[in-house]
Amino acid sequence: MSQRALVFAIPGNLDSPTGGYGYDRRIIAGLRAHGWQVRVLSLPDGFPHPTPADQTATRQALAGLPDGTLVMIDGLALGAMETDAVAQAAARLDVVALVHHPLGLEDGLEPARAQALLGSERAALAQVRRVVTTSDTTARTLQADFDIPGERLRVVPPGLDKPDLPPHDPVTDELETPATPLRLLSVGSLIPRKGHALLIEALAPLRDLDWTLRIVGGGREGDTGRDLQARIARHGLQARITLVGPVPDTAPELAQADVFVLPSRYEGYGMAFAEAMVYGLPVIGCEAGAVPEVVPPSAGILVPVDDREALTDALRSLLTDAPRRQLLAAGARQAAAMLPDWSARAAQMAQVLAA
Repeated sequence: MSQRALVFAIPGNLDSPTGGYGYDRRIIAGLRAHGWQVRVLSLPDGFPHPTPADQTATRQALAGLPDGTLVMIDGLALGAMETDAVAQAAARLDVVALVHHPLGLEDGLEPARAQALLGSERAALAQVRRVVTTSDTTARTLQADFDIPGERLRVVPPGLDKPDLPPHDPVTDELETPATPLRLLSVGSLIPRKGHALLIEALAPLRDLDWTLRIVGGGREGDTGRDLQARIARHGLQARITLVGPVPDTAPELAQADVFVLPSRYEGYGMAFAEAMVYGLPVIGCEAGAVPEVVPPSAGILVPVDDREALTDALRSLLTDAPRRQLLAAGARQAAAMLPDWSARAAQMAQVLAA
């Protein structure tokens, strides 16, 4: 491929340990491996709730790019930018939007703020050349609720690392080395949308069973983290549930776990679910956003959003039914084996950008 050039405009710290930033990092690395020159344009970290100073700095950063520059703007910033700033950029730059999920659908927003974000994102997306999103579910949402024509939409889901793991027979492995207690793992930032509070409430009635839970993700010092710590203490589960915090690499956590559980209320894709399936972990999640795209029935149990009783039942089932757990573990590995890797996804993104 002849070398092409892209400016990737991203708010905040590209090294932040979230799925969205992880996607950006891997696509950038993959594009470079496919012969692209990629320059990262750092935007202020106040997005998606920017100050006037953040808006001014963003406008100036884009104004400094030469006319005709191919620019991909991460939706975490684009959807909250001032409408006229997007219009000015789109008038002289070749702007492509990357939408992980609509900003106004984030959990915990005041209704007025949610509506403002939905409005600003709709206006921004109407002005760019093309919109790339990370799941078919989000693409359908953008068509139905944001009036984005299908011909302007492209879907480039996350890729997957597929480490060389030892041969695995879930039946034999569990019979030879039974885990006592059974090790539950949840990976996701400590924000309301990830549903960790619901998970704690769902586990509270299962104190009679032998399990532990490790919650991996940033945010222990925030309001959600403090609420989770209080819930854990209120139910007397301090010896069972650990808020690990962020880790540089989730692979060791995944390798030591027996079941993955994350009852998110919405996911634009759900990279953590796919990564868990690589390690043969049966999955428990919710029928939320794109999660059903990632987790087939052969790999896990998906329950209705915010249904504590259904979540408790799913947890009880996998904690007590070893054959079912083994069957879903095998299904998880099979499903993960069918997902493309990051190099293939970067090649797909390159085709979208070059079109």
